[in-house]
Amino acid sequence: MTEHILAVQRMQDYIEAHLEEKIAMTDLAREAAFSPWYSHRLFQDYTGLTPASYIRRLRLAKAALRLKHESGRIIDAAFDSGFGSVDVFTRAFSREFGMCPSCYAVNPVPVTLFVPYGAKFRALRKDQISMKTTSNIFIQVIHKPQRKIILKRGIKAEDYFSYCEEVGCDVWGTLLSMDSLCGEPVCLWLPEQYRKPNTSTYVQGVETEPDYDGPVPVGFDIITLPETDCLMFQGEPFAQEDYCGAIVSVQQAMAQYDPSVIGYIWDDSNPRIQLEPRGARGYIEMRAIKRQ
Repeated sequence: MTEHILAVQRMQDYIEAHLEEKIAMTDLAREAAFSPWYSHRLFQDYTGLTPASYIRRLRLAKAALRLKHESGRIIDAAFDSGFGSVDVFTRAFSREFGMCPSCYAVNPVPVTLFVPYGAKFRALRKDQISMKTTSNIFIQVIHKPQRKIILKRGIKAEDYFSYCEEVGCDVWGTLLSMDSLCGEPVCLWLPEQYRKPNTSTYVQGVETEPDYDGPVPVGFDIITLPETDCLMFQGEPFAQEDYCGAIVSVQQAMAQYDPSVIGYIWDDSNPRIQLEPRGARGYIEMRAIKRQ
């Protein structure tokens, strides 16, 4: 991993930690250990955005979540997000999400939130992983109720990397703006009966109530899944840059596990589920089971 990538990552980490403060290019340059001009160029090369655009979009995403989940005033969201006036905030919000913040606060329809991807994580690919240690994997039975899934299909994708190449990474930002039964978006490997012709096995979506009749974003589909039991495999907490290794550890443990030892067999008529890899909780996957 090059010094340039690590410099950009340090700038991204600084922005995340100081998002509610005034952030100057000199602050970012100090973190990067390069001149302000060169730091600006590196940041844009590796993120596709200028530092100012990156900060603005990240602040707007957090403001949108605040308006969705909290009953606050627009003026508070504006100033707490680092905008100098409500008018400036309203114009920026409207350009980003296609509606004014007051309209969104009343009717928070799905929007595409900006999701920042760390520069050092973009340099990591699953096929570069070499497993050097064995991690503990925790397994438990959980129950999934009947539910609908609002999902975005790919074309041929069978994993996260190929899915992002097919549909882009903005899908996750849209899903984060939507309410989910489990509190977060999910990734799924769909059995054949839930796939449409010429669409991917791997999809991303959110779980909703079985009687959900709210908005479905353009280009998304909705399917209904029956109630089922699942085995949840959860790895140990990990450093965020080690997420690929954490995924491999859990997937290897799942592939080797025989559920008959606890009286079940695999139920591959239901999707396998993947949660977002978060280092603090460990990587999680779920696979459906049924009684022998």
